[in-house]
Amino acid sequence: MRALRAQLRAELVLSLRQGEQLLVSLGIPFGLLVFFSLVDVLPLPDGVDDPVQFLAPGILALAVMSVAMVSLGIGTGFEREYRVLKRLGSTPLGRPRLVAAKIAMVLAIEALQIAILVPTALALGWDPSPTTPLALVGVVAGTAAFAGIGLLMAGSLRGPLTLALANAVYLVLLLLGDMIIPLEDLPATLATIAELLPAAALSEVLRGALTEGQSAGAQAWLVLVAWAVAAPVAAASTFRWD
Repeated sequence: MRALRAQLRAELVLSLRQGEQLLVSLGIPFGLLVFFSLVDVLPLPDGVDDPVQFLAPGILALAVMSVAMVSLGIGTGFEREYRVLKRLGSTPLGRPRLVAAKIAMVLAIEALQIAILVPTALALGWDPSPTTPLALVGVVAGTAAFAGIGLLMAGSLRGPLTLALANAVYLVLLLLGDMIIPLEDLPATLATIAELLPAAALSEVLRGALTEGQSAGAQAWLVLVAWAVAAPVAAASTFRWD
């Protein structure tokens, strides 16, 4: 346990010291939440008058994607590029505890994101429904899905390519993820594709769990769970440590 705690501490320090990772994990979600809640420029779904009511659950989904896919994927990709993973895996720490430390790091940063974003959204006028347990299930499933995607890239591509691809996928999923642009405002073909992606599924699950009088459809849960299972399995089966 001492080795695991030491590695977790190292993972957290490295993540919180890197400006790029802080920008993606905290800066971008926080900035989008505040800006688009105060500046009325985005289209809103039918029946929604206050932007923050639509934005807050989607931004929480964005925060999960930011740390679980982008930060974890890019960081792990460069550690593999520089053979850090291979060296750590051969130490007494071992590969299982190294992976456990990375998972714990992601969960710790997600807790920090929630501690910052939820009070901010409340201060901006968000009025969530108190179905927190269902939302937490969605966060766990979304974390598994996006971590699997991030590690799939990190374990099979070179570090610079992982960096480029992770950022490209992040931008695409941000636009198609029902986070700042409602799916109903997208062209029909794009909306259909988006509904099969984990970002939109997680946004719908969180919005259904945290919005009074709404509930996520069965398709959103099925898509999210499918990604939560398939992505980690694909990452585990293709991951190369050097």
